[in-house]
Amino acid sequence: MAEQQADNWMNTIQPNKKGKLKIYIGMSAGVGKTYRMLQEAHNLLRNGVNIKVGYVETHGRAETQALIEGLPLVPRRRVFYKGKQLDELDVQAILLLQPDVVIVDELAHTNIPGSKNEKRWQDVLDILDAGIDVISAVNIQHIESINEDVKAITGIEVKERVPDKLLQLANEVVNIDLTADDLITRLKEGKIYDSSKVQQALQNFFMPEKILQLRELALKEVAGQVERKVDYEVTAREKAWKHERLLACISSNHVIAQTIIRKTARLASYYNSKWYVLYIQTPKESGDKIPLAAQRHLINNFKNAMELGAEVLQKKDENIAGAIIRVIEEKNITTVCIGKPHLNLWQIMLRTGVFNQLLKTLSKNEVDLVILS
Repeated sequence: MAEQQADNWMNTIQPNKKGKLKIYIGMSAGVGKTYRMLQEAHNLLRNGVNIKVGYVETHGRAETQALIEGLPLVPRRRVFYKGKQLDELDVQAILLLQPDVVIVDELAHTNIPGSKNEKRWQDVLDILDAGIDVISAVNIQHIESINEDVKAITGIEVKERVPDKLLQLANEVVNIDLTADDLITRLKEGKIYDSSKVQQALQNFFMPEKILQLRELALKEVAGQVERKVDYEVTAREKAWKHERLLACISSNHVIAQTIIRKTARLASYYNSKWYVLYIQTPKESGDKIPLAAQRHLINNFKNAMELGAEVLQKKDENIAGAIIRVIEEKNITTVCIGKPHLNLWQIMLRTGVFNQLLKTLSKNEVDLVILS
């Protein structure tokens, strides 16, 4: 089966074009993502493919470590940070070597300050732009738009995250699945963590009910990606595709804005669509009146939205509804996403005389209005 997967991947390799991306997704550490990537690397190597291992993290697992033997490795970039020597992916070396395919593990990794890119997934984009195919891996808890779902299940907020657009860019997304019993057995056998950490893991992240919920998230995510890709490609061939264009309207309330951004990102991912985040600065929220903390949160929300694939629009206007209307018409928006009715933004719109005009504009342009909880 692994050899057949390698053959299929070989058939997708085309020189002088943007590289292709394959992502292995798992519900947690220890399901075998890195092991599967290295298996595939061996199969590609046997078939004459110029493949390099750019970065692999074995976490001391003997089975995984054994698979590195015989594979061509790109030496890691060694840097000193806070008195410690650390290893990083050497993107420049990969670009100079120009392999057909490169293995890059730990997609959500945060690079050492001073690196060209803040995140490893950004390094991967640079490699793809150079026409090199990439095989990578990520755990479900690192995907940005379902981060809150994972936090609700595990009680842990994962700081290192990958934007959903990476999954949309991927030519292939593969779920590495294990049952909860199999995963716990691997943990108890010391195949995931050192024996000193096993008991703590069993009482926290690796509880059966949590594993089942994470497994469901992983299965749904991969199934959704496959369904969207098939739906998009088949429909595009059969008829002119109507592209959805989403507009998320946010205020300076950073908590609610985060929710609106994350949920709109999920919708955009589902429809494989372009989307925008709109912030309208009223006179009451001018730079000299809005608190510094609110300004910082606003900037962070803009950054988060851009990482998730949105184009951020900032407008200055005391007429919020009127500004939204103009953006709808300028950007040919098909769906407007807004917070639930207690939002200040919504209240202002209700008090304005042009709210009816907004509804008429939505109706005239066949634009949907989504109220997000």
